[in-house]
Amino acid sequence: MSSSEGTYGDIHRYEPARESTAAAITIVLLTIAEIIFVLLFTYGLVSGWGLTDTGNMFLGALLAMVFIDLAFILALYRKEFLPDVVIVKKRRRKWEDIYIREDDVDGRSFGEGAWDQIKRAIYPYYKR
Repeated sequence: MSSSEGTYGDIHRYEPARESTAAAITIVLLTIAEIIFVLLFTYGLVSGWGLTDTGNMFLGALLAMVFIDLAFILALYRKEFLPDVVIVKKRRRKWEDIYIREDDVDGRSFGEGAWDQIKRAIYPYYKR
């Protein structure tokens, strides 16, 4: 990355949120539905609906609806009310990830010739 593209931590792109009224109304309606699902689930749990097979499946479906509704609320909020921000990050080179110094990037040779490598294979502490 060149220095003209931005330095580390600079905001590369910032698009403000749309904040549409239709999205706000939809979030309010989904929140009311969420409250109804939670109240039904809680009432069913206290009333003992889970003791029968069909009641247990109904409670499971209610719990699924709670989480699906919550997912729609969060996705809509993220899309319509949070700004789109891209921050420039510094790309590290591969040798920095494994804590190697810059002068050791290409590695070190074990020896000058094949005979030194054979000696090192037999005795690892040779010429250390």
